[in-house]
Amino acid sequence: MILLIRLIGESLASAIEALRSNVLRTTLSLLGVTIGIFAIISVFTLIDSLERSIRDSLDFLGDQVIRVEKWPWLFQDKYPRRKYITRPKPTQNEYDFLQSRVTQASAVTIFADRENLTLEYRNSSIGEVYLVGSSYQYNQVFDVEINQGRYFSLREVELARDVAIIGSEIAKTLFPTSNPLGKTIKLKGNKFIVIGVLAEQGKNIVDDAPSADLTCYIPYQGLLKIYASRSRFGVSSTIAFKGFEEDEGLKELEFEVIGLMRGRRGLRPREENNFAINRPEAFAEVVSNIFNVISIAGGIIGSFSILVGGFGIANIMFVSVKERTHIIGIQKSLGAKNYFILLQFLFEAIFLSLIGGLVGMVLVYFATFISLGSLDLQLTVKNIVVGLVVSSSIGIISGLIPAISASRLDPVVAIRS
Repeated sequence: MILLIRLIGESLASAIEALRSNVLRTTLSLLGVTIGIFAIISVFTLIDSLERSIRDSLDFLGDQVIRVEKWPWLFQDKYPRRKYITRPKPTQNEYDFLQSRVTQASAVTIFADRENLTLEYRNSSIGEVYLVGSSYQYNQVFDVEINQGRYFSLREVELARDVAIIGSEIAKTLFPTSNPLGKTIKLKGNKFIVIGVLAEQGKNIVDDAPSADLTCYIPYQGLLKIYASRSRFGVSSTIAFKGFEEDEGLKELEFEVIGLMRGRRGLRPREENNFAINRPEAFAEVVSNIFNVISIAGGIIGSFSILVGGFGIANIMFVSVKERTHIIGIQKSLGAKNYFILLQFLFEAIFLSLIGGLVGMVLVYFATFISLGSLDLQLTVKNIVVGLVVSSSIGIISGLIPAISASRLDPVVAIRS
């Protein structure tokens, strides 16, 4: 153990001496490793940050949630579109039926939504509002973070009281200098009293994903009163279930919901489901597959720079062996074993490669401070570990042949050189 520590220390000292005595030559040789690590880790950092931002933008879909809807999120190619059109929509009666019978869900809610609406307060207005009419347990199924005020009470939801919870951007626009709580806003001529303000979310990287900052919640029956009689096709509702954590994959919940829905709608055993079971994991899987392909492509591109860096490390080590041939001969004449010489040069190559890799990761770290709008770049511990592993691997591969050649030198010939 003491010998190994001594060996590592001597190798590190040799690597530092190589940098100190031949700054220009060593720096140019290490530049390939630095550029390669910077290219690979910056691509991985960008991809991870982009994937994380997209997943955060899809948080409104919920976690551990399944939905009963008329339309599926992913259409089957062989399934006729006319069958989707003729499907019945989930109803309040079906929600009441499921809520009273489902046992594998911690919470059940029904909701409907509308997009691109306008809210008014006196002479002020704001457009592009996302309206959600929800039942009482909506905040137990989905994340509804209240920054100011409160959530709906059970009585307000059951009696469809004219109350609303608004997003932070709505509050800033309609009430720039006053407290929005208790104020009355208008939606399509209907008045609602503000009882809560949502926590600020910030801009979504996915433009089509609704932002909590521009969201307005009202009781479910209140939304039906506004739109059921005005819309030609009525309101399309969604019934959502929050599963238990111990139900891995929500399989038990899904089977139970399918069985209850089929029984409620009187479907025979051979008849197809006339409803869709949608899960956020479907989008998450698509996103993961896309970014896996991008990561592989980015890794291949960065590997060319790493290859150049590997040749640079090998060049340094061959020169180092040539310059220290006389010393190697003296070490061997004093009893140094072949493996000692081999490990000494191999560790030196690893340290040199790690130095180049660390410089590359420092550059990536500073690059994360560059503003890219709503995209927040973060250098994760995983990518740091990847950078260190790749750097060490390049050092081992590049330094192995020079280290072997040094360990096989004849001590007599080496001393005479």
